Amino acid sequence: MSSNSRMSKALVRRETIAGYAFMVPSLIFFLGFVIYPMVQCVFTSFFDATMNREDIFVGLSNYTELFGDSIFRGALWNTVIIVIVSVPVTCIFSLWVSSVIYDLKGPLCSLFRCIFYLPVVTGSVAVTVVWKWMFNNYYGIFNYVGKSTGLIEQNINWLGDEKYALGCIILILLTTSVGQPIVLYVSALNNVDQSLVEAAEVDGATKFQCFWKIKWPQIMPTTLYILVITTINSFQCFALIQLLTSGGPNHSTDTIMYYIYYNAFKLYRYGYGNAMGVVLAVIIAVLSGIQFKMAKTD
Repeated sequence: MSSNSRMSKALVRRETIAGYAFMVPSLIFFLGFVIYPMVQCVFTSFFDATMNREDIFVGLSNYTELFGDSIFRGALWNTVIIVIVSVPVTCIFSLWVSSVIYDLKGPLCSLFRCIFYLPVVTGSVAVTVVWKWMFNNYYGIFNYVGKSTGLIEQNINWLGDEKYALGCIILILLTTSVGQPIVLYVSALNNVDQSLVEAAEVDGATKFQCFWKIKWPQIMPTTLYILVITTINSFQCFALIQLLTSGGPNHSTDTIMYYIYYNAFKLYRYGYGNAMGVVLAVIIAVLSGIQFKMAKTD
């Protein structure tokens, strides 16, 4: 064996060892801050765990109580409504806006991408405070415009009325959720093979036919990613509820995430809260799997 060959093998061996050494801290972090909390969450869900006393093993009692809890069922239903409304509306609106922005090209395209992405980087607390002011039942802009135009006769307590509160939450969630999908869709449209589009246009294809037959299949991976991420974010809606309504009025805006927080950190029922977390994780995993399966079938 030549000296050059031995040196090459030694160099490859050192690079391999260095690569493994670099992965060790990442692996430790992943095990300590991701896997261990997940396992601990599942384990604690089988206990009556609270503060200032030893945990008591209760088996599946937390889960049986969970599905008999009317407030949890209401929170689950509110979460489902948020997902059903926000996910398709976010995807369709984002795709439409990104198609319009993409046709603008140049600096104008970048400007509109920045405008729509601004709520994403502004911070949920700052955005929520602005919306809370707009929905204020005494001096909010919605009541002012509604009364000025004759749409409403008297001020509406938007966040304090069961008829309007959840709708207001969904509206705010939509405005803060479209920024990232729009940017992703614009990037995906930039990667579409334009030669295929031009060939289809020469053959007499309409804009809709070009989009449906050529662009849509090529941006399908981006659509799948947006669907999964938007679904997860909708299921995990918490900050808006905490800052605007705290689940009220009369639990009408409770979501699963907020109800987990309420039980775990206000009532100190950690085992019961973890049981809800496990159920939520299973629901998200099942829906994400269905979305991946449907995309693969298509």
